[in-house]
Amino acid sequence: MYARRPLLLSLLLLVVSASSAFAQNSRPPALSAEAVLLLDPEGRTIFAKNAEAERAPASLVKLMTLYIACELIEANKADVDELANVSVHAATVAKYRMGLRAGERVPVIVLLEGVAIASANDAATALAEHLAGDEATFVGWMNDKAHDLGLASTRFANPHGLPDPGQHSTARDLAMLTARLLADHPMSRPLLGGQTFIYNGRVYARHIPLFSDPGGVQALKTGFTNEAGYNLAVSAWRNDRQFLMIVMGARTRALSFLDAKRLLRYGFLESGLETPPEPKPRVAPRRGLPPRRSATSSAAAPAAGLR
Repeated sequence: MYARRPLLLSLLLLVVSASSAFAQNSRPPALSAEAVLLLDPEGRTIFAKNAEAERAPASLVKLMTLYIACELIEANKADVDELANVSVHAATVAKYRMGLRAGERVPVIVLLEGVAIASANDAATALAEHLAGDEATFVGWMNDKAHDLGLASTRFANPHGLPDPGQHSTARDLAMLTARLLADHPMSRPLLGGQTFIYNGRVYARHIPLFSDPGGVQALKTGFTNEAGYNLAVSAWRNDRQFLMIVMGARTRALSFLDAKRLLRYGFLESGLETPPEPKPRVAPRRGLPPRRSATSSAAAPAAGLR
């Protein structure tokens, strides 16, 4: 009986070590963004940081621009193949622009791709003017829809997201908007999941590592202004289950992607959809003689090519 104690004790230590490792790996990651929200497939909050704080949404405003446009198209009040006239106002709105020219006639589908993939302000303005007749009317529609969707902390001032003191939202509201856009208007999914499109012989592409790592990202919208920082709206799927994430106010583009990657992996782990990494074995320090020094030189030679 007593001989079994070391074995039982060893097994107990292994279980405790594994449990400790799981708990350690399931801790929320340290994030640099000012506001973050991650929702599980049932809409429950997995992680929140300043999720109700009002902030500048930057180009995440374009999520509502897409919502209005998709709603009109799916109701047969507009068509993706019809041509929109590009006004001087649309062609000269502040960057980023995809280079539309005043007087040009552009298919609505190109404007939709310009909004979703290129995040082009000229495309968003031209789309708003085409659908509503003028930008102010379209913005009114955006705010009416925000009210209908219960986005109580959101106010829109333009269709593109350039800074305006009257324009604000929260991570919570933007997560709700993203969820409703993807659920209510399926045509938005390939737009927000697209990475390239071609217009007039020019390839417009966005290179976003989240589409391949950690995997499962099927819809994504970026946003940036100096005021807002770097923002992200992400819909990711794992085992046919959808996760929604908003990142707002990251200091750099790379940090916004890093925060998103860490948070998605944390969400997958917390939901039991990803196995935590194996804990690294502890190596006991060696006791005995100090390490032997080279017999030919007391200083190690630098590796070739390293400086």
